[in-house]
Parts: sequence; C-alpha cells; structure tokens
Amino acid sequence: MKVQYFEDTDTLHLVFRSHDPVETRDLDEDILIDLDEEGRVCSMTLEHAREKVGDPEVEYSRIRAEPNAPGNAG
Repeated sequence: MKVQYFEDTDTLHLVFRSHDPVETRDLDEDILIDLDEEGRVCSMTLEHAREKVGDPEVEYSRIRAEPNAPGNAG
C-alpha cells in the first residue's frame, strides 16, 4: 500500500494494489474509488483531505494473526 498526500492540492491518494484501474466511481464530489477489471479497489482519492479528515498524519501498524486463532489456517 502507498499513501500520498499532495499538499498543493490538498489531495490524499491511497494505492492498495498496483493494477491498472478500468473504472472510477464517485462516492461523492470529493471521494473517488478506482477499480480493476475484477471490481477490486485499486486506489482511492480524497479531495479536500484536510477538510474531510484533518491534518494528514499516517501511522502504520501491521497486526499479525495468531497461528491458532479461530478461522486461521496456521
């Protein structure tokens, strides 16, 4: 995943997969979702990001599943 914030346009761009999008859907006038050929989300663009979510701060945590947790094939 890649997170990009463009300060000059106040745009937040989240890339979830590196596939080429074939369709863009508008969730509203400021939120766009890009989909690949199988309908999976490739990326999301959020215009006027500071107005929508505040100052962009990114914190990343990867929470690993416990090997013996229910629903885990570990």
